[in-house]
Amino acid sequence: MRRSNLPAELNRFVGRAAEQAALTALLETSRLVTVVGVGGVGKTRLALRAAAGAQKRYGEGVRLAELAPLRDPELVAHALVEALGLTDHTPKAPREVLIEHLAQRRMLLVVDGFEHLVESCAPLLRDLLAHAPGLSVLAAGRRPLRVAGEAVFPLAPMDEADAVALLAERAAEAGAPVQVEPFTAPGAPGTGGLPGAPGAPGFAAAGPRTGSETAPRAGSGTGPRAASGSGPEAVRELCRRLDGIPLALELAAGRLPLLSVEQMLHRLDDRFRLLTGGGRGALPRHQTLRTAIGWSHELCTPEERLLWARLSVFAGPFDLEAVEYVCGGRELPPERVLDLLGGLLAQSLVSREDTPAGPAYRLLDTVAAYGAEWLAELGDTERLRRRHRDWYMGLATWCELEWFSPRQAEVAARTDAALPNLRAALDLCLELPEDAHLAQHLAGTLWFAWVGCGRLSEGRHWLERALALESGHEEARLKALWVLGYVTVLQGDGTAAVAALHECGERARSSRNALAEAYATHRMGCLALLSDELPRAEALIGRALDSYRELGELNSNVLMGQVEVAMARAFQGDLEGAVAICREVREVCEERGELWTRAYALYVLAFSAWTRDAYGEARELLTECVSINHAFRDLVGLVLAIELLALVTVSEGDPVEAAVLQGAAEPVWDTVGIRLFGSEAFDGPRALCEQRATEALGAEAFGAAVRAGRGLPLDEVVERALARHRDPAAPGGPADATAPRPFRTARSSAVPGTRKPAGSPTGKGGEAAG
Repeated sequence: MRRSNLPAELNRFVGRAAEQAALTALLETSRLVTVVGVGGVGKTRLALRAAAGAQKRYGEGVRLAELAPLRDPELVAHALVEALGLTDHTPKAPREVLIEHLAQRRMLLVVDGFEHLVESCAPLLRDLLAHAPGLSVLAAGRRPLRVAGEAVFPLAPMDEADAVALLAERAAEAGAPVQVEPFTAPGAPGTGGLPGAPGAPGFAAAGPRTGSETAPRAGSGTGPRAASGSGPEAVRELCRRLDGIPLALELAAGRLPLLSVEQMLHRLDDRFRLLTGGGRGALPRHQTLRTAIGWSHELCTPEERLLWARLSVFAGPFDLEAVEYVCGGRELPPERVLDLLGGLLAQSLVSREDTPAGPAYRLLDTVAAYGAEWLAELGDTERLRRRHRDWYMGLATWCELEWFSPRQAEVAARTDAALPNLRAALDLCLELPEDAHLAQHLAGTLWFAWVGCGRLSEGRHWLERALALESGHEEARLKALWVLGYVTVLQGDGTAAVAALHECGERARSSRNALAEAYATHRMGCLALLSDELPRAEALIGRALDSYRELGELNSNVLMGQVEVAMARAFQGDLEGAVAICREVREVCEERGELWTRAYALYVLAFSAWTRDAYGEARELLTECVSINHAFRDLVGLVLAIELLALVTVSEGDPVEAAVLQGAAEPVWDTVGIRLFGSEAFDGPRALCEQRATEALGAEAFGAAVRAGRGLPLDEVVERALARHRDPAAPGGPADATAPRPFRTARSSAVPGTRKPAGSPTGKGGEAAG
């Protein structure tokens, strides 16, 4: 796990030196500090700045959990698990996972945007702090958590010097530098030039609009010359009028290419008089921010206002394609969306960020809330929420199909980036009784995100909620049932798995849905494999594979079924037959660009290489296996590969490193579930490695190396595995060919149903069960 997931600052942090020092000092004496203040006052930015500066004090680093996009209180613990970079495949509650993980760690957890979830967030944080003495929490929200021991840090707006400095800095970034002069606070020595303030006197700006929809953009060369009143005193007055609220100042700076400071002052006067009946002495600060946002809203073109309102339906980051579909229409032609989005970006209403899936955009929470009010006024909220849901259902469907393609890694990245919006789509489906079938379909379609990308616990949450509803759509229910069965099999919850898969099989037979029945049979076979019922596993999965072939089904699940048959074969002694199957699977994966299933095939092939004393080949195969599984956060495949790599390492003559790897695997199994599924068959490589390493080192030295490995972070273990290149001729080299093998080897006839599956006659090849 990386020491920090704090985002990089997109622009320079200005001012707040005293507040930052005070907050940092408070973190040294209090384990729970909550920064509170009105929207737009800079709570998040200050908290992140203080957290970044305090990283060295925390051995396990700093982690950020952003809760603003969440709507379901039950997902708070899931969000914290995600923020900590944990992957837990067990049926344990996320709260329990968090407590176990944090119990012995010294870490700072930053929790941002919790105020709408305080009833679920507060007790969770209280429990974590009680069970993890090395944990500190820095929260940022509009109200306190009201937890015992909480130190509340009220954040006031910026003082005049900082406010002027911030406005000058952001104005310069916008290409419209303002005239400022060295600021001297009352009773304080002069501070010299403001940090970042440009030295150029005055600035050029467009004059008043004759109508906001026709005003020219900055840089068009068509605007009138600047109005007077843009000197230092006007800048200070603007900062005072905006109460030193950073968001309001940034919005103002975004408008400076179009309006002079004097023009802004006149517009603010008009709005303040409207709000207060002529006097603004007692104007609340939240009204100041609403005024600044509303004033920015008025200065947008009608198309920009409409896009702003429609963007409010997104949760978290969104990409351009999503905006074009969800927000486009007769009033907003899709081809205009990019220019309009750029306009909102230039005005600091939308922010841009880079993600592994590509560029993404985001509305600030306060700006989004304002847009949501306008969307409600337009009476268009429900329609836009449905369009949003439809887009993300379409994205999930595309991702499921493309999971079985060379774009598998891209699918994983896009799913991760879209997760807040996928959650919002699931929420809407569950909220509307008539959409229960869509909830079941979407939760089932995302099987690859739950299983392939390490989100079993959250997947189970959504699947069980969806299946609790009666949808009246049998195909959607069947798909959700077999996916729930798959998830619970991997969690080690055999009782829940059998219940879901039995219901799926019975209903599939009643409705004559052969494909859903095949998936249910397949996953019952997978459960048998993990329970050491090897002949039954081979028979069930083989039967499912025959059905897949007859139905023309070819995808990652089908190929994984072949690998599972290969494992059952190997465990029963037919290593040669298992290798033949996995070579075939690898060939198909290479043709299709499939990585996830390929990693499991490589695991079996690596073991075969080890039995032939081809340690270099085995290590090369396992290196690729580890890399793929770590990239997809598939801990089951990762821990199996690490343990086999330990066996290869001891065979190469390095029992210390082998013991370290074995120790590193132990905490991973704790997050997967029952160690090695309670399976004697899967335990073979680990047991043999332990035997050999203990014989070479002695019990005491072996135990010390295991303990050292147990303390390594997972990312460090993976880096260690990937960077290591062993020499087969190293001291203590190849193991004796007569040494006992975890798997017996024997020749055997081909397993029914394990032939290379035919491509779908329809050319679909997607996970279409149901």
